[in-house]
Amino acid sequence: MEQVEIFKALSNKTRLNILAWLKEPEDSFPGQKEFGFEHGVCVGQIQQKAGLTQSTVSEYLTTLQRAGLVKSTRLGQWTYYRRNEEAFAALSQLIQSEL
Repeated sequence: MEQVEIFKALSNKTRLNILAWLKEPEDSFPGQKEFGFEHGVCVGQIQQKAGLTQSTVSEYLTTLQRAGLVKSTRLGQWTYYRRNEEAFAALSQLIQSEL
């Protein structure tokens, strides 16, 4: 886990919001309830909630993925994202032990 990459990813309010929304996807994305959350949340749902262009949201998700904070699953033409809880546990440990 690259510390600088992680903290850069966390330095944007919308990216922080995305991570918070993905923490409780059932509450944050009621429009996806009928399809379930087994694979994560569809990019379209995240984009709609963020109120930004798809390209901006895709860029933010790529940044979060490069930092290891989210994982993606591609099913057909759709990409789904979910938090990488192991990365958050490691980040918490890093903060407690080193910072």
